[in-house]
Amino acid sequence: MATITVRDLLIRRGFGLLSLLLLLSALGWAQQEPSAFPKQFEGDWNVPDFTFKSGEKLASLRLHYITLGSPEHDAAGHVRNAVLILHGTGGTGRNFLSAEFGGELFGKGQPLDATRYYIILPDAIGTGKSSKPSDGLRMKFPHYRYDDMVRAQYLLVRDGLKVDHLRLVMGTSQGGMHTWLWGVTYPDFMDALMPMASAPVEIAGRNRMTRIMAIDAIKNDPDWKNGEYSKQPRGLIAARNIRSIMTGSAVQYQKENPTAEEADAAIEAMAKAALRGDANNTIYQYEASTDYNPSPMLEKIRAPLFAINSADDEINPPELGILEREIKHVKRGRYILIPLSPETRGHQTYNRAVVWKNHLLELLHISEARGGPAASRN
Repeated sequence: MATITVRDLLIRRGFGLLSLLLLLSALGWAQQEPSAFPKQFEGDWNVPDFTFKSGEKLASLRLHYITLGSPEHDAAGHVRNAVLILHGTGGTGRNFLSAEFGGELFGKGQPLDATRYYIILPDAIGTGKSSKPSDGLRMKFPHYRYDDMVRAQYLLVRDGLKVDHLRLVMGTSQGGMHTWLWGVTYPDFMDALMPMASAPVEIAGRNRMTRIMAIDAIKNDPDWKNGEYSKQPRGLIAARNIRSIMTGSAVQYQKENPTAEEADAAIEAMAKAALRGDANNTIYQYEASTDYNPSPMLEKIRAPLFAINSADDEINPPELGILEREIKHVKRGRYILIPLSPETRGHQTYNRAVVWKNHLLELLHISEARGGPAASRN
C-alpha cells in the first residue's frame, strides 16, 4: 500500500486537514489568510526602559497590534467602545481575523461589529511581531511572566492607543488567563470580562507537567546548544506536538484521521509546521506561566465575568471542578461549560465562535449599564 502524503490528505480528507491547519494556526504554527474588516490598522508601539518582574530590563519593548474600527468618545472624552482580545500561547492577534472567529464576530450586525466597536488585537510579549528572544537576544532576553505581559498590554491600551476604558476584555487559553489577571489588576478598567479555555489558579498537575516536558524536549536536544543554534533543533517538534495533542479533540482527531496512515500524515504536517517556529521563543512562552495564580485575588474583580470552557478540553478538564470552586469568589461571575458536540474542538473550541457567541451577546447585554454600546440584537 502506498504511503499517504500530506498532499493526499488535502485531496482525500480536505475537511480533516483544514481542521488541523486551523489548529496549527491557533497555535501560531501556520498562517491563515485574514478576512477584511472595517478600518483595519496594524502598527507597533514601543515602551522605553521596560522593567520586568524579574528585575531585568529592555531598553525598548516593541508591542505589535492590529485594530479594527474606530474609538468613540463620550461627552467627557472617554473611549466607550474599545474591546481587547488576547491570544493563546504562541499565537498572535492576527489569529482572530480567521473566518471561524472574526468572521462570526466582527462583521456588520455581529456581536462585536467592527463598525460599532474599536477592537484591539495585540501580539503578546514573546510572540508575533512584538519583542521576543528570536529577535537577537536569544536566551539573554528578559525572562517575562504573565504579569509582565498584562502590564505591557495595559500600557499599550492606555498610553499607546489612548484608551482609558474597555467595554470588554476577553481572551483564549493563555489570553484567558491574562483576562483573569486584567480583572484582578485593573478592576475598574473594563465593563465586562470573558476568559475562555482557562482557569484562575496556579498551573499544576498535568498542565504543568506537559509544559515542563515541552521545555525539556528542547533543552535536552544537543542541537539546542544552550539557545545558540543555527537551525531549529528537532526537539521543537516534540515540544509542540505534546501541546497540540493536548489542545485538540480526541473525537475530532479520530474522525479526521481514522487510519494509521492518515494519522501519520497528520503528524508529518504538524512536524513541518513546528519547525517553522522558534525553540527559544517556545521555551520562554511556556515558562511565562510559572508564577501565574490569580486565585487569592478573585474577590477584587468587579465587572460581570463569564468563564467559558468546553467539556472536551484536556488542558482544563471539567472533572477537576476548579471553576465551580473558583467562580464562587467572583461576585458577578458565571461559569459556562459547553457540552461535547460535533461542533466542539477540545481546548481549541474557543476558535469556533459560532459555538459560544450567544454567551458573548448575553454578557454584553447584562454589562450595558456599565457603559459602552449596547449588544447587537441581530
